[in-house]
Amino acid sequence: MSQHNGHSHNGYHEKLRSPAFLSSFELDFAPVDRPRIEMVVTDLLQAVGEDVQRPGLEETPRRVARMYEELLSGYRTDPLALINEAIFPVEHDDMVIVRDIEFSSLCEHHLLPFIGHAHVAYIPRGKVIGLSKIPRIVDMFAHRLQLQERLTRQIANFIQEVLDPQGVAVVLDGKHMCSTIRGVEKHDSSMTTSAMLGTFLTRDSARTEFLTLITR
Repeated sequence: MSQHNGHSHNGYHEKLRSPAFLSSFELDFAPVDRPRIEMVVTDLLQAVGEDVQRPGLEETPRRVARMYEELLSGYRTDPLALINEAIFPVEHDDMVIVRDIEFSSLCEHHLLPFIGHAHVAYIPRGKVIGLSKIPRIVDMFAHRLQLQERLTRQIANFIQEVLDPQGVAVVLDGKHMCSTIRGVEKHDSSMTTSAMLGTFLTRDSARTEFLTLITR
């Protein structure tokens, strides 16, 4: 049954707006306190010896506050608005794959970016989600202070909760600025993480098909 019919539709809406669901995916954060960020950035600039009144830095605290509001918007996304009724009934159970989704996130250890590509697959169980929604789900979890391992798992868990498919597979390839511009300074290093749920965890053939298709 489609979620657009009667009780199923209402239950779907209630689930995505419920405090328990929002809390489990950290979607219930308070609005960003821009003035406080501006104050902290001003203190930081002064702490490193800079003149916060010089022309190049006068507007920096304001710019940084706006930047963080954008880069950390994933804590305040409305999942119901994101999906926007784009879940549709299907009868097939063919694997759905969205490859090479660009993402950018902030490492929670140094507040430096990590960027890369996500590959997402699921095997439907009666319903599919609109193609454009998968990249938006990736962005929702990437636009936070993150660890790549947690980001991978959150994407998989969210799709599993929303669609209840037979299985979900997510692979992320990321390059981390905290290891390329500081510390070990290994510019060509990258990190790969994966999360496999349901059929992708229990059936070797499904997992192999997915991994083969994303590496072609």
